[in-house]
Amino acid sequence: MVRDELGAVRRVRVSLRVPLPRLSDIRCSYELASGATMDVGYYTPHLARLLGGEQPQVVSARVQTLRSRPLIDRVMRAELVFHGRAEVRVSLWGWPPPSIAACVTGERGELSVLNFLAPHVYHRLKVRGPEDIRVERIGGRPPDTSQLRAFHAAVTRGAPVLTGAQDAVVTMGLIDDIYRVAGLPPRGNGD
Repeated sequence: MVRDELGAVRRVRVSLRVPLPRLSDIRCSYELASGATMDVGYYTPHLARLLGGEQPQVVSARVQTLRSRPLIDRVMRAELVFHGRAEVRVSLWGWPPPSIAACVTGERGELSVLNFLAPHVYHRLKVRGPEDIRVERIGGRPPDTSQLRAFHAAVTRGAPVLTGAQDAVVTMGLIDDIYRVAGLPPRGNGD
């Protein structure tokens, strides 16, 4: 749908900002492979890959860590390149308020999505084409419910898995690259 309607993708921007948990939260533990990029950040490079249509390379990354835990990223911003460019931003920050958004700019238009993680709560999909603008709202159940149903169908009926283990491995490799370019060690390497 993205490339059919918007044409060749030139730019993808994905951001996810949620309140910072207490320092005692597991998201602040290096030993448990945590940090903003490992927590909420998984969704941003995965969505950039999905919307961009190919595997990007990390060209830059900037990090802000917790003062008391210099290996834990509180904010991460990375620039990726594929046939276009992508920017992913993640944050475990109390202010400004939470933000979950994505935007794709193509040669013929732009798609913006508000709240791609919890569309059952509040969401908006806006497509700006050469001749019109339309806003869509797609109702439905929580994504977790759909994921559980898809898992059940795969296990009990052999239905295809939409995002299998190899997809997760590719996204995790991209996250490892983001950490390296930002000057932090990748998570879970036994360091």
